[in-house]
Amino acid sequence: MASDQDKEVSERKAQDPRFVSQLTRNTFALILAGGRGSRLHELTDFRAKPAVPFGGKFRIIDFTLSNCVNSGVRRVGVATQYKAQSLIRHLQLGWSFLDGRLNEFIEIMPAQQQSDEVHWYQGTADAVFQNLREIRHARPEYVLVLSGDHIYRMDYGRVLAAHVARKADLTVACIEVPLVEASSFGVMSVDEVGRVLEFTEKPALPQPMPGDPSRALASMGIYVFNTHFLIEQLLRDADDPKSTHDFGKDVIPHCVKRYRTFAQNFAESCVSEPGKPAYWRDVGTLDAYWAANMDLIQVTPDLNLYSDHWPIWTWQPQTPPAKFVFDDDARRGYAVDSMVSGGSIVSGATVRRSMLFSGVHVHSYAVIEDSMVLPNVQIGRHCILKKCIIDKNCVLPEGTVIGVDPVQDKKRFRVTDSGITLVTKEMLGQGLKGIR
Repeated sequence: MASDQDKEVSERKAQDPRFVSQLTRNTFALILAGGRGSRLHELTDFRAKPAVPFGGKFRIIDFTLSNCVNSGVRRVGVATQYKAQSLIRHLQLGWSFLDGRLNEFIEIMPAQQQSDEVHWYQGTADAVFQNLREIRHARPEYVLVLSGDHIYRMDYGRVLAAHVARKADLTVACIEVPLVEASSFGVMSVDEVGRVLEFTEKPALPQPMPGDPSRALASMGIYVFNTHFLIEQLLRDADDPKSTHDFGKDVIPHCVKRYRTFAQNFAESCVSEPGKPAYWRDVGTLDAYWAANMDLIQVTPDLNLYSDHWPIWTWQPQTPPAKFVFDDDARRGYAVDSMVSGGSIVSGATVRRSMLFSGVHVHSYAVIEDSMVLPNVQIGRHCILKKCIIDKNCVLPEGTVIGVDPVQDKKRFRVTDSGITLVTKEMLGQGLKGIR
């Protein structure tokens, strides 16, 4: 007979969502990855936002996909649309390791002609509606709808466990945000048990949280549906001529008024280091994108990429280790407070507080500070870069100076209000328009 201590351990394990493996195995995840991310400007001229490089070696979508794999959700569809080729290539190269013999897969779902009426995905709900056939084919008990363009680590098993425990029809993951920023989100109010009482998409006057007038409860764009319930709601929404076929604007508000809709606070399902706050970033602007990457080079960043507990998976080219050469007083190759990926060579140059992606070559006497340099960039001798984002495959001629004189920079490049300068091949006259 088991001891009282053994029973207590068993009960704790049964309550720990990491042990609720059957829930994740019975879940199908659909990642919405078709958005352009227009606030990233020229950085998304030739790629969808989820395909934008991040963190020295990753793509933005790798974080959502890694959350799925680490959570045990291993039946995943990725709905693509805007300029998806680089995203599709990345998925094919880096995310084809799941074993279909075990009913595990990551499937690419491009927008396609589903009927005589030809149109792209009309909204987030329509993107799922157009893929109902694949969801039905997978026969899951639960459907997890995710966004592919945020940076965070989350155990979806915990969200699923809460969803089932509450006998919910729909669960919406949420995060606390400053009230002044809440107009960019779907904002909800909840009762004492977490049931959603009201949901408004991007309200002009967001409702503050009870007891804290400075903050609001915002949707993360992460939803758990019972499969049959989801199908019913999408069929109803598709037949509504007044609907914009969007989860936040149409489907969620409709469900809140009529069905068991609950909120799950991100703090209860995030994966973070002891003593660190729950980490979630929308890197939808150039300033936010630069700041999130620069945070990673801090001594103890809020997002720990070095954790073995919750690894971030990706595809990366097979490259040699990074190399630093020359050690003369006037010509020393080194990087400090920086991240440098494989295949990069810092040749007699100085790199401070910066991030170099793979295959970057920095030639002698160049100085790079507070900058991001995306893959396969060549930086010539005597170049000076400060607070820059250099897009992949750029070649900076010898003596190029960027980030020192914003007036001159604005004539050729994009400079944000906070002084971050974006440089692309096209701005340098090195690209063919529309071809990358």
